[in-house]
Amino acid sequence: MLTIYNTLSKTKEVFKPLEGNKVRMYVCGMTVYDFCHLGHGRSMVAFDLVTRWLRYSGYDLTYVRNITDIDDKIINRANDNGESFAALTARMIDAMHEDERRLNILPPDQEPRATDHIAGMHAMIQTLIDKGYAYAPGNGDVYYRVGKFVGYGKLSRKKIEDLRIGARIEVDEAKQDPLDFVLWKGVKPGEPSWESPWGPGRPGWHIECSVMSTCCLGESFDIHGGGNDLEFPHHENEIAQSEAATGKQYANSWMHCGMIRINGEKMSKSLNNFFTIRDVLDKYHPEVVRYLLVSSHYRSSINYSEDSLRESKGALERFYHALRGLPRVAAEGGEEYVERFTVAMNDDFGTPEACAVLFDLVREINRLRESDPQAAAGLAGRLRELGDLLGVLQLDADDFLRAGAEGKVDAAEVEALIQARLQARADKNWAESDRIRDQLTAMGVVLEDGKGGTTWRLAD
Repeated sequence: MLTIYNTLSKTKEVFKPLEGNKVRMYVCGMTVYDFCHLGHGRSMVAFDLVTRWLRYSGYDLTYVRNITDIDDKIINRANDNGESFAALTARMIDAMHEDERRLNILPPDQEPRATDHIAGMHAMIQTLIDKGYAYAPGNGDVYYRVGKFVGYGKLSRKKIEDLRIGARIEVDEAKQDPLDFVLWKGVKPGEPSWESPWGPGRPGWHIECSVMSTCCLGESFDIHGGGNDLEFPHHENEIAQSEAATGKQYANSWMHCGMIRINGEKMSKSLNNFFTIRDVLDKYHPEVVRYLLVSSHYRSSINYSEDSLRESKGALERFYHALRGLPRVAAEGGEEYVERFTVAMNDDFGTPEACAVLFDLVREINRLRESDPQAAAGLAGRLRELGDLLGVLQLDADDFLRAGAEGKVDAAEVEALIQARLQARADKNWAESDRIRDQLTAMGVVLEDGKGGTTWRLAD
């Protein structure tokens, strides 16, 4: 029985789809004006994990993650670069997809782009105007009337009267209330624009997600997700727009993942304390980075550091050492580990407990490796099976353990030295055997002698 922490109710709830076995999930995606940083990777990996578990659990999932391809940051960056906003976003979308592939993130079923849904935004905005929830002051802008929506603040638990304290209206705005937010922005010089019933302009950020989600998944759907920095105002405003327009509950469950933190502060481009995904992948194997992101609970924050990445690398090395030298066979045995893993994941996607199960499984594989290699191989298959649900442990063990060797050592030379050492040992020439081991050690190569022969990896 799967339970999910619902940010809307602030409790764990037994998950029950709105329609039979079908699950519809929408996640707020990237604003594509720059390369994705590791905080974006946290959100992408978190909901990739949710996707994998829902499908493994037998649900018929439709996963939609949008792309924001028009907003102030995109326009400003494109102008700074001297290129069109379309050229900038096309490059950044390609880069985002490359980052995803390297982190073994499954693509969403649908990936709508804001600029493809302008007509739908016009329709929802007009509905809100007709119902009295929005107004066009005549300057090309359209605003949402926050005070009219009775449920405003129900997601973030913020009260309108508290929000009004300190709120103000900018000189160039025509709001009736400082809390009102823009649905449509009138055109400004040097900006891309689209024709609308209120004059040329472009959409506000919040209306984009309301329209894309309901267009792809219907007026009500099962799960809405994103980073916890989006809870207010973005997701609060989505609820206000969507429910005012449709008269129906927008999303049944709200899931928010924690942030990546650097020295206690959220990793973000505005704070200039971010590392792009590709920056990190230049230094660390993609699976090491992914394991760092899945080994913490999705709702918790992760403190990024070199130490945490080294710990992630060490954990994966322990897993791959257990797999090394065992044949790839179908999973067999270890049903109790599957049961424990399932209990952990069904408790709001409890990956820390699920990872602990994998460590226990490794200990059992190592215990059986010599006495019952067939049973050990079956459990190794089980370890790969469960690891796949976290998006890890699908590589060849030697390939992972030797990752980074290219350019540092000549693999053919290492293999030749190993063979020479084996011959020296067969000849009982222990001095030559030790000399070769010392030579390999100086090259940064660690030898591991086992029943199946001698294997090697690079030293940490």
